[in-house]
Amino acid sequence: MKKFLPVVLLFLSMLGISHAADTAPAKQDPIWLTQTRASIKAEKYDLAIQQLQAANEVGSADWNNLLGYSLRKKQPPDLVGAEKYYQAALKIDPEHRGALEYYGKLKLINNDLPGAEALLARLDKACTFGCEEYSDLKEAVQKYKSRK
Repeated sequence: MKKFLPVVLLFLSMLGISHAADTAPAKQDPIWLTQTRASIKAEKYDLAIQQLQAANEVGSADWNNLLGYSLRKKQPPDLVGAEKYYQAALKIDPEHRGALEYYGKLKLINNDLPGAEALLARLDKACTFGCEEYSDLKEAVQKYKSRK
């Protein structure tokens, strides 16, 4: 039996390697998404908008959300354009947490507290056990209310 143990272990390890080689690779973000997130992190919103427009991934909720975010954050902001893209992101994915949060913040910029609170309620449902997006929007709503 001792003679067969190394052979069995070698065989099992080979099965594991072949299984790993046959599994699908982990999904990686497309290059446009990685580049855009880097531009946004660097607060280069005009560059992010150019990258998003070049990618033209209109069927992606992430693409629409990031374009809305970049339009809202650039100087001067394009709030009408941002709203259009947040709405498109939520049409594609009604529970897109980023779009729910950022659209809620846009609602507050536009002095639409009921609209922001409605998005906060949707975010609460999308985040079963809580999430950063919910906490951030809730804090923004509370700050808005304290200023009024």
